[in-house]
Amino acid sequence: GEPPAWAPGPAQAAALLEEAADLLVLHRDFAAAVERCEAGCDSLGPGPGPGHERCERFAEVKCSLCVVGIQALAEMNRWREVLSWVLQYYHVPEHLPPKVLELCILLYSKVREPQVMLEVGSSWLRDHANQSLPEYRSLLELYLVHVLLPLGRFEGAEELVRGCDVFDGEQQLAILSTIRESRCRWTQQEETRSAAEEQQDPVTETVLGALSQKLLTMLTLLRRALRSMSNHFYLLPYKKMLLATFLLYLVVVRLDPASPTSLPFIYKLVQLFRQAWAAVLSPIHRPPIRD
Repeated sequence: GEPPAWAPGPAQAAALLEEAADLLVLHRDFAAAVERCEAGCDSLGPGPGPGHERCERFAEVKCSLCVVGIQALAEMNRWREVLSWVLQYYHVPEHLPPKVLELCILLYSKVREPQVMLEVGSSWLRDHANQSLPEYRSLLELYLVHVLLPLGRFEGAEELVRGCDVFDGEQQLAILSTIRESRCRWTQQEETRSAAEEQQDPVTETVLGALSQKLLTMLTLLRRALRSMSNHFYLLPYKKMLLATFLLYLVVVRLDPASPTSLPFIYKLVQLFRQAWAAVLSPIHRPPIRD
C-alpha cells in the first residue's frame, strides 16, 4: 500500500497517542498517560510543514493528545491544571480546537468553577476565524449555558447573542427568552436566600440567649465559690492553694458552660472546698462559712 504522508514528528506523536489511550482506558495509569501525551505534543515541534493534508493530520493528532491528557488529569483530580496544561501547547485561547474547548467548559462546569472559562471562552468566541467553524454555534450555546448563565452574566450573554450572526431571527429570540427566564430564576433564588437569612437571625438570637443564661448561672455559682474562698485563702497551706487553683482551672477553662453536666460538677466543687477548709482549719480559728 501507499505509505502514509506522516512526517517523523507526527508519526512518533501518533504512536505515543496510541500508548496514552491504552494507559488511560485499559491500564488506568493516568500519570503515565499524561507523560505520553506531553511527549507526543513535544515531538510535534512548532508546527506542520507545507501541505493541507499533513496540516490536518498534525492538528488532529495534537488535539487527540490533549483530549486524552485532559481526561487523565481529571481522573487524577488535577483539574486545576487542565487549562494551563493545554495552553502551553496552544499558547492563546483563540487557537484551542473546538473539542478541547468543549471539554474544558464541561470540566470546569462540573467542578463548579465556571469562572475559569469566562475569559477563555469569550476570547475564543469573539475570534473571527473561529466564527466560521461548524462547531461555533454549539460552543456558543455551551458557553452560555455552562459559563455565563451560572455566573449571572445575563447582560454579557444577551450582548454575545445579539452580536453574532450564526442565529436567525427566530433562534435569536428563543435564546434571548431563555436568558430572561434564567435571570428571573436567579432573582427568585436571591430573594429566597435573603428571606432565609433573615429568618435565621431570630433563631440564632434564641440559641445565644439560652447559652447566655446557662453561662450566667455558672458564673453565679463561681462567684459564690470564690466569695467563700476569699475569706480563707490566707489560712490555706501552699499545697492546698495549688489544689484550689487547679480545680478553678478545671471549672473556668475545661468546662463547657452549655453542657448540662457542668452545673452538678460545680455544686460538688463547692462542697469539696468546704470539706478542704474544714480539714485544714481548726475549730477555734474556723470562720463561719456563708453561702
